[in-house]
Amino acid sequence: MKPRPGPAEAALPAAARAELDRFIDSLWLEHGLARNTLSGYRSDLALFAVWLSARATPLAQAQSSDLAAYLAEFSLRARPASQRRLLASWRRYYRHLLANREISIDPTLMLDPPLPAQRFPKTLSEAQVEALLAAPDVHTPQGVRDRCMLEVLYAAGLRVSELIGLKLFGVSLDQGVLRVMGKGSKERLVPLGEIAADWIVRYMREGRPTLLAGRSCDEVFVTRFGRGMTRQMFWRIIKQNALIAGIPAERISPHTLRHAFATHLLNHGADLRVVQLLLGHADISTTQVYTHVARERLKQLHAKHHPRA
Repeated sequence: MKPRPGPAEAALPAAARAELDRFIDSLWLEHGLARNTLSGYRSDLALFAVWLSARATPLAQAQSSDLAAYLAEFSLRARPASQRRLLASWRRYYRHLLANREISIDPTLMLDPPLPAQRFPKTLSEAQVEALLAAPDVHTPQGVRDRCMLEVLYAAGLRVSELIGLKLFGVSLDQGVLRVMGKGSKERLVPLGEIAADWIVRYMREGRPTLLAGRSCDEVFVTRFGRGMTRQMFWRIIKQNALIAGIPAERISPHTLRHAFATHLLNHGADLRVVQLLLGHADISTTQVYTHVARERLKQLHAKHHPRA
């Protein structure tokens, strides 16, 4: 599914919006990029096009000097990760124009990417995960659902979009696996684990029928309105149960259990390539960030318990 135009495009003329439509259509059809990635590219280019319009310069005719001037302004308010995404958006767009012979020189060639910031994912200790999993009130249908979602998220290391998008046909309890749709519409099989499988069975028996109240829904996890779970509602579920578990708000997000899944696997000796496959990372360099987290944890344990640390 392609992204919709964002609010930044309201200031653009129809021809510029049509140009963005053609470019995004091309990325979607030729490369199968995820919707969030396409939305990011479109937003970056639309904001840049608005900035250029004040200088009477069309997006397709921007020069290296225009890109450098905009990047200098953008870097004052944006993190390195946002700057790198902007550069990726530019490179995709101007190489697309170059390939179609709409321009003769790629204006991004002279630009240097910002230095990567050393940012490690926020994660939880195993004790914190246990406290979070135990937080929902499992005497209610909503509590059974919430416990099941948390168990599945941690057991399978899913992205939140994969969790809320999980379909009934994607659950194979006999084989103990989930069939999930990841980034770029790439499907993968993920082991589930016995405890999470038991919670799915209980949720299907005690929680889901009550929440649906006779209505039908293809998604596994549903709201009390009988519709599929949303990212916003699951964010609230995570926050509420983290508060009960005594986990600081700044330490928790819907992605935290995915980080904990990867870190704990590595702490217990899992191979990095296996973790890469389980997470659905296309590039192992994305997975390697977890080795830093695991290494820091091992250093802490050594310092705490070794007599000569």
